[in-house]
Amino acid sequence: MTVPPQDYLRTLDAIRDRSYKVYEQAQKGKLVYFDIDETKLPQVVQHVQQVTRTRFGTDLNKIPPHSRLNHFGTERLASLRQQWQEDKGLDVLEQTRRFLDLVVVSVLVDAGAGQIWSYTTKQGERVGRSEGLAIASLDMFLDGYYSSDPTIKDRVDAQGLKQLSVERIAQGFQVSDSNPMAGLEGRSNLLKRLADILTNESQYFEHEGLHRPGNLVDYLLSKTTGDNKTVQVDDIWQVVMSLAPMWPARITIEGVPLGDVWPCTCLDDIKEQQYDNLVPFHKLSQWLTYSLIDTLQQSPLDIKVNGVDKLTGLPEYRNGGLLVDDGLLTLKPEHLQRGLDYARAEEMVDGENIVPLFDGNDPLIVEWRALTVVYLDRIHRDMEKVMDQSLSLAQVLEAGTWTAGREIAKKLRPKTGGPPIAIKSDGTIF
Repeated sequence: MTVPPQDYLRTLDAIRDRSYKVYEQAQKGKLVYFDIDETKLPQVVQHVQQVTRTRFGTDLNKIPPHSRLNHFGTERLASLRQQWQEDKGLDVLEQTRRFLDLVVVSVLVDAGAGQIWSYTTKQGERVGRSEGLAIASLDMFLDGYYSSDPTIKDRVDAQGLKQLSVERIAQGFQVSDSNPMAGLEGRSNLLKRLADILTNESQYFEHEGLHRPGNLVDYLLSKTTGDNKTVQVDDIWQVVMSLAPMWPARITIEGVPLGDVWPCTCLDDIKEQQYDNLVPFHKLSQWLTYSLIDTLQQSPLDIKVNGVDKLTGLPEYRNGGLLVDDGLLTLKPEHLQRGLDYARAEEMVDGENIVPLFDGNDPLIVEWRALTVVYLDRIHRDMEKVMDQSLSLAQVLEAGTWTAGREIAKKLRPKTGGPPIAIKSDGTIF
């Protein structure tokens, strides 16, 4: 039986399948926007290996999986866990629900904030990018931004989210004229749409009359048998995909909004069916899934998750930027010029420091992201060979590619530390 395209394009399998279709076009020399020099792949792997060794030495078992939890700070998370453990009114199930509450909202506000914005922590440290967004979202969680009950601030529920305004979120993120944030309204709209989904998708998010993200653990545990607390990644993905109405309805098939799915120009000539040129990424959904898996496995419930290898590498600017900065991928000259012209038109120029700029829906960005998915798989396989150790893709992302992409960006563009190709953010793509 043929799976309808609106169902297939929302699966994890489709992400790899369609990205490798783009790679097949690359091997035939039929990419539209990029040139590839695969002789640079060993250099990329060596770069990732070096970063991994610098961070973790020889004990690679210490490498955590790629997850939002890594951005909060070890001491902050430990303090929060201890606080919950010492609260006699919170059993381990409720502790896990709150842990999940925090992670869901924190992931959803994690789109690119721009190269200027930063957050000043309670310790007086200025932190930007993902870590700054994570700490800000944690402080907002503890201050009751997402809860409708002033006596239980460290919780997220639908009613609390509905009460949020752009002005309130701006206050939480310390946004000002001198500290602007890209996509602020997009973040606000996401959280409000989350409130509606929590209410509408009661089978996943309702428990004892309250609609919360953290209630997803109750649903997942209902799918296990006996004392076996092993959850399947497909069940987590089903819950995550229920959040699809939050994303802007970019492409819809048979009334189903697909989310992070885009047409790719290099597939136009080989498509046999109407939707064969579409490539799904579900980047934010996968980032959430990686983070939920880590949260569940670190929770006091000691849950195990099977099937994590179905997830792909995350096609975002740090991982994709590494491939460009190390010379594996190069923009074709006419498209480089197009991006530079757009950056100047948008006044996204910092002195002589200018990188090409494109909208998130530009087919060039789609091609870049698909190639990133494929090359992250190849880096993963090569890393296992050169390190002579079994590593998960999530560990390679966390230990090496994400950090390597950030470090080389900072080295090559010290004023901003931004990627070699900029994406105009709407608060939902990063």
